[in-house]
Amino acid sequence: MSPDEARRRPPTAQQFVLAELRRAITTGRLRPGAPIRQDALAEELQVSRVPLREALKTLQGEGLVTYEAHRGYFVETLSLDDLREVYRIRELLEEEAVRRAVARLTDLDLARLVAAQDEVERAAGAGDVPAMTAANRTFHMTLFECAGMPRLVRLIRTLWDTTDAYRSVYYGDAGNRERVVKEHRATLDALRRRAADEAVATLNVHRDHAVAELEPLLDA
Repeated sequence: MSPDEARRRPPTAQQFVLAELRRAITTGRLRPGAPIRQDALAEELQVSRVPLREALKTLQGEGLVTYEAHRGYFVETLSLDDLREVYRIRELLEEEAVRRAVARLTDLDLARLVAAQDEVERAAGAGDVPAMTAANRTFHMTLFECAGMPRLVRLIRTLWDTTDAYRSVYYGDAGNRERVVKEHRATLDALRRRAADEAVATLNVHRDHAVAELEPLLDA
């Protein structure tokens, strides 16, 4: 680990391990259904098994991993019904966040959204799926945070966590990456005009396309 990485570590070993595991899952490095090999991870992260076990228990509570007796921990897999339920709840919560955000948007907020979109487009053009996954999340969370409702944003963030591993699969297709870029641009255009109904509509289409592409994967 480099000195810079060491300085960026959270205060405790458990928090560090939790952040690293969550990142590995949400970027797709640990794929849905993959076993979590504790010995290898402890060695990779240079920690003991104790903080690793505690972090896994936390992730189990968040629905990101599951435990099977005599087999250990695995990255959680979603059923088709799970996916549809998560996206339906997101639709309800995110509409509220977007409408509140539009009413409060400043030019600085829009500049931050444009900067996030620039990174989405850079990563999409390069075919860098982990970077696009991270940039896409930044774009959406930046918008939701403009609502000024931190509890609502935390709920939305938890729902995103459960499907981020699948989102990275979605971004593996060049056509999907191109579609995301266009849908983000349409959303930005609506936000610049403070057109809340249009912003909500474009994001509904955005989610629907993702679900339509992921459904065959989960159905299989």
